[in-house]
Amino acid sequence: MALHKLGQDPESPDGKSPTVYYDDQTGNYVLQGWRVLDAERLTQMDIPDHETVIEFPRRMMPFFPEVNGGGPDA
Repeated sequence: MALHKLGQDPESPDGKSPTVYYDDQTGNYVLQGWRVLDAERLTQMDIPDHETVIEFPRRMMPFFPEVNGGGPDA
């Protein structure tokens, strides 16, 4: 598996997160973002034990190739 960094939040104070990666083996995206810990928000979702929830800013959507016109394999 090789992860390809597609973009990092230019507004990140630390320059580390959120980040969009593309997994060239599965064809899936891997997202690094802010962990959601707010109990009120979490109770509104049905989250299996093997999953987690992150928050991802809308401003990061252009990093997805399908959004920026690059296609899924860009």
